[in-house]
Amino acid sequence: MKAGLIQLRTPASQAAALAQAEPLIREAVAAGAAFVLTPECSNIVQKNRPKLFEALASPEDDTCVQGLIALAAELKVWLLIGSALVKREDGGAANRSILVGPDGRIVATYDKMHMFDVDLPTGEKARESEAYTPGEEAVIAATPLGRLGLTICYDLRFPYLYRALAKAGAEIMTIPACFTRPTGEAHWEVLMRARAIETGSFVLAPAQGGFHEDGRGTWGRSIAIGPWGEVLACADHDEPGFVIAELDLGAVAKARQAIPALKNERSFTGPVLAG
Repeated sequence: MKAGLIQLRTPASQAAALAQAEPLIREAVAAGAAFVLTPECSNIVQKNRPKLFEALASPEDDTCVQGLIALAAELKVWLLIGSALVKREDGGAANRSILVGPDGRIVATYDKMHMFDVDLPTGEKARESEAYTPGEEAVIAATPLGRLGLTICYDLRFPYLYRALAKAGAEIMTIPACFTRPTGEAHWEVLMRARAIETGSFVLAPAQGGFHEDGRGTWGRSIAIGPWGEVLACADHDEPGFVIAELDLGAVAKARQAIPALKNERSFTGPVLAG
């Protein structure tokens, strides 16, 4: 199975976001991708919070989300809208991953669980919890492609989530991202490879890249990792485009048999502070 990871530089409106993503998705499918993934914030990147909240819509009313759903049905492919920033039913906002089947049906959704609330050494600050309601439930989607563990960006730094997904049967971890440039340069590839190695899973991480219309800078370098930690495909730039990775799910069983860490896990008490 070939997966196409779409790298974007999403603008500040949903209509413009769809116009950028659609031709790249078509190209990836033409190159053989049966599963296409877009990055976090695929429908809008806007760091001005008042402008962002003025633009947010429900998934049913979002121009980009609905356009991508229709595109999946037209092309008859599986499409993961890595995440869309949308209005929740209760009036709040969610950072939501949406898995669409080849018939245009929404198969699964996942709301980002871990909020990016940080003060970076560069002076850059982020407070996602002030904008979005965090999800509370881990999600696995059972598909003909394999069992997908749905996660988003900052979730990457919480390995217990991926271990739980793997122990529940996930074979492919999806980690669509909108990584900052400082953290991407330092941690992007090593963390992706670590999550793959720890769980014996494929990791698919489509990314935002470059300097956006709103002035935000993101890392790019969309990457696909195999269950043994090997890089299967990787963009070496920040420009919009795509990479194709070929996945053989037999590699998951082989890696987990060679290093049965999921089976070897033991419960324990403590830690106890000694001394």
